[in-house]
Amino acid sequence: MREAKGFTLVELLIVVVIIGILASIAIPHYAVVKERAYLATDKTDLKNLAISEEAYASSNDGQYFSHSYTTTADSANTFGVSEGVSVIATAAHSGWSATATHSLAPGHNCAIFIGTPPVAPAVFEGAPACD
Repeated sequence: MREAKGFTLVELLIVVVIIGILASIAIPHYAVVKERAYLATDKTDLKNLAISEEAYASSNDGQYFSHSYTTTADSANTFGVSEGVSVIATAAHSGWSATATHSLAPGHNCAIFIGTPPVAPAVFEGAPACD
């Protein structure tokens, strides 16, 4: 009598079901991880903007600048946003604030402020926060 080599149909179906269960768990988690990455990009851009704003102010008698950034290379100063990120900076007499949104994370925004009243969702001066 010959020995059968290979898998039976039942064994293959069990493997396919197990892979389906694992995929149904992993795919929603992957979407959350991607969204967190987009928000981390927003926060990084806001931190880079803070460095750029303070460098600009130290060279211009403490004056901050207002600008809207939507491209990766901006000639206004040394700051440029990441791809898909839009940043709006608003200068005030004693400081500045900025908000950032990512095109791939709709409904979320991030903010940072220095020397101005808090801008939601930021709570602590100089620390970017996202909702």
